[in-house]
Amino acid sequence: MYRLFFLLLIILGVQDINAQSEKIPFQPLDVFELEWASNPQIAPDGSQIIYRRNGYDIMKDTSKGSLWIINVDGSSHRKLTSREVNESQAKWSPSGDRIAFVSATDEGSELYMYWTKTGQIAKLSQLEKSPGNITWSPDGTQIAFTMFISQKPPVVAEMPAKPKGADWGKPVRITDRLKHEADGRGYMEPGFTHIFTIPAEGGSPRQLTTNDYNHNSNLSFSPDGNFIYFSANRVEDWEYRFNNSEIYKVNITTKQITTLTSQDGPDYNPIASPDGKTVAFLGYLDKVQAHQNTVLHLMNTDGSNRRIISSALDESVSNISWDNSGKGLYFTYDFKGNSKIAYITTSGKITKLADNLGGTTLGRPYASGSYAVANNGTLVYTQTRPEYPADLAVIQNKKAPKLITSLNADVLGHRELGTTEEVWYTSSVDGRDIQGWIVKPPFYDSSKTYPLLVENHGGPILNYGDRFTAEIQLYAADGYIVFYPNPRGSTSYGEEFGNLLYNNYPGEDYNDVMDGVDYLVNKGIVDNEKLFVTGGSAGGIMTAWIIGKNNRFKAAVVAKPVMNWISKTLVADNYFGYANSRYPGQPWENFETYWKFSPISLVGHVETPTMVMVGLNDLRTPPSEAKQLYHALKLRKIETVLVEIPDASHGIASKPSNLITKVAHTLAWFKKYNK
Repeated sequence: MYRLFFLLLIILGVQDINAQSEKIPFQPLDVFELEWASNPQIAPDGSQIIYRRNGYDIMKDTSKGSLWIINVDGSSHRKLTSREVNESQAKWSPSGDRIAFVSATDEGSELYMYWTKTGQIAKLSQLEKSPGNITWSPDGTQIAFTMFISQKPPVVAEMPAKPKGADWGKPVRITDRLKHEADGRGYMEPGFTHIFTIPAEGGSPRQLTTNDYNHNSNLSFSPDGNFIYFSANRVEDWEYRFNNSEIYKVNITTKQITTLTSQDGPDYNPIASPDGKTVAFLGYLDKVQAHQNTVLHLMNTDGSNRRIISSALDESVSNISWDNSGKGLYFTYDFKGNSKIAYITTSGKITKLADNLGGTTLGRPYASGSYAVANNGTLVYTQTRPEYPADLAVIQNKKAPKLITSLNADVLGHRELGTTEEVWYTSSVDGRDIQGWIVKPPFYDSSKTYPLLVENHGGPILNYGDRFTAEIQLYAADGYIVFYPNPRGSTSYGEEFGNLLYNNYPGEDYNDVMDGVDYLVNKGIVDNEKLFVTGGSAGGIMTAWIIGKNNRFKAAVVAKPVMNWISKTLVADNYFGYANSRYPGQPWENFETYWKFSPISLVGHVETPTMVMVGLNDLRTPPSEAKQLYHALKLRKIETVLVEIPDASHGIASKPSNLITKVAHTLAWFKKYNK
């Protein structure tokens, strides 16, 4: 009897272990459990890495982040401080004995210092606003940073004094600026960002720049510590030359500013070479088109001998840093939907070092990520794959990358994710090769056909790639094959491909998306009678365009779209930036073209049941745009519903609960028509 009893216990125990080990699909609340690494900084000797470890607070519905430190081999992984506040912008001192960082306090963000030998920390500053772009001087005695300085708004009329105790309306808000609001920030306080220095042992900040210009760029000391290189737009009529910036240097003793470039277009991200003879920077001559590649320049420190060294690469260069010898630079670029790290010599020879950079945009699979290099060439970067957000990977001695963190093993190790597969197909318009990805449902059965959910990316001059994406995994977990393409206009396929939307948007990118749908239908893996489509921002534009062009989809969710280029262009926070680079002239100068490319012009053809979704604080594609589609469909008696998300800006998913809200409402709408 006892033997039988123990045998039953063993059987039940094994069954319980098996039940616990069975994986389930990715769940909505799993979003709150995700973590990701960002801004890795490696010690000068290559021994340790400090990075920001990010996550979500399920009770406060916000993101949070603190600094963690880890040995380069993955050992001794620990939190840098015991403070339970947001920390960011960690930077090693040149000698590696200290770490400067920014930390939240009850009075606002301040500069802090951490001593590596003792583990002690100290607050260095008492600033009016939050510091940014913190940078060490080469001798380790000073820290440079940028900070916003407020100004008083203009006054048009003096109001009479109100009686004591009177309850009058709030004061008027007056602006005379071209750019006075920004999505995600709202109304912008009047003022300008300037450059400061502060002693590394603490003290009073010293302002180096003045006048009514913004100086919110990265900072780079000259090796002798006498100058700081920066970019700004200190030109006459700077407000209206909004796509322009130049490279400058400021003498930290005299505060004298020297202009080093004068090309019309963005010149930015200056970095002084180790020998102090050369400045590398990014930019391009503005030809006024939809997309131009950003190229890598070198010049002498007086601005002479300017030359481009990245001409062999038909992609945009970003995130540059000199190697310790000064013989070349590290940089990042996107290629066919995957972000890379590479090295370029000063003569222009390029060597790819790493793939799969990214993983810091959790919602959708956009490019992101960062890296750092030690004096000995050891490289650390944020690595992502469709199976995980950003973890830290290290490359030493030209060997294969080694992952040294696994921040989501506790969650994703118990989830069955949808498998991501790359697809290529041929454009019916001009025979171009078009790239996309599909994510299959967890526990995929190849003997079945599945409903198809098309997810169109934003931008449109951006790219999706083979990166982790919480939103698309949730769609796949609900039983859909999810297709996300990079149609023409997407980056990472060369400048000409990205510029195909110039004066032609939406255009044949519509055909590229539909060609991908047909490709998947013809492969027999999706059901042609169960097609669904969604997308946000430019993806919302494409979704609205698609349902205006055909009635093949059972249902659509149009998120934060532009429906009317005439109204959008003069209302959005970036209202001044569309003429000529998107369509010729201003809306009142070219009414017919602006209307021709507005999805609202096709609304009379829409028969697809459509959910319209927008954040009520969206300043990029304002709620009035979404309402134009919703109201038109209601007047036409097409099945529709308007979903307005309170307190959400254009980045709806910046709050984790809003990411879940967006996905849940999309899936509920599709389920209604997925018979």
